[in-house]
Amino acid sequence: MLTVYVNRNILNNMNEAKHIHEQHTVHHILYHIIFCPKRRRKILVGSVHDRLKQLIEQVASENSWSIVELAIQPDHVHLFIQANPYTLPTDIARLIKGRSAHDLREEFDTLAKMPSLWTRSTFYSTAGFVSQDTIQKYIERQSKQ
Repeated sequence: MLTVYVNRNILNNMNEAKHIHEQHTVHHILYHIIFCPKRRRKILVGSVHDRLKQLIEQVASENSWSIVELAIQPDHVHLFIQANPYTLPTDIARLIKGRSAHDLREEFDTLAKMPSLWTRSTFYSTAGFVSQDTIQKYIERQSKQ
């Protein structure tokens, strides 16, 4: 089973990206994060898959992150997420893996028998860009004020 969850409101294409406007900052920070169960076991299926999706969405919501795309495959998770400048990408994976490991192992006996649910390894990549044209327009707009 494969879940692909896509939030098109955040990202239609890189030129139409949704920037977050806060009191003193404007940002568009996207991370691509991949993590796997221990020994790449194919355990993210059925009700485990569904519950993991709920947990990832819950942690994202609690931290005001927006999931752009989530693909849960039997042996790994792809997460494309929009965060804020105050959150380290390592914290995103740490919070999601920590909560999901605790809750999934508590709810599913087969997972409770594993010494640990997730590997310590995680892949991180940044995504997004600002074109030279966008920067130039921003500078021109600021110069007129």
